[in-house]
Amino acid sequence: MTAPNRILIVEDEPLIAMMLEDFIEMLGKQMAGTADTADTVADALALVEAGGIDAAILDVNLRGGEKSWPIAEALAARGVPFVLATGGSHDSIVEAYRGRPTLPKPFTMDAVAKVLESLA
Repeated sequence: MTAPNRILIVEDEPLIAMMLEDFIEMLGKQMAGTADTADTVADALALVEAGGIDAAILDVNLRGGEKSWPIAEALAARGVPFVLATGGSHDSIVEAYRGRPTLPKPFTMDAVAKVLESLA
């Protein structure tokens, strides 16, 4: 299997989302979309429904106390691999997704590259 090329980013902090977008571009990947507004979960679910996503980076804790679990569920149902991004401990990840790759904050381009390659 080849490394994913079209990446969805779900991140509620616009500056972090922009940094991830830059990393994705510098790694020669394409953006499948970014959900970084107040309606992050709803926006992301619409992007997942639209398709064209090879992989996703999901911030675990989103604005307003929301979690990215509905997005993870939708991606898993479609067989789309995803990475869970968190600044917290591994305990913040629900049991169902503890086996998924994680991307600890703060992000580096090297860490993003490695975790995306691990999805191949």
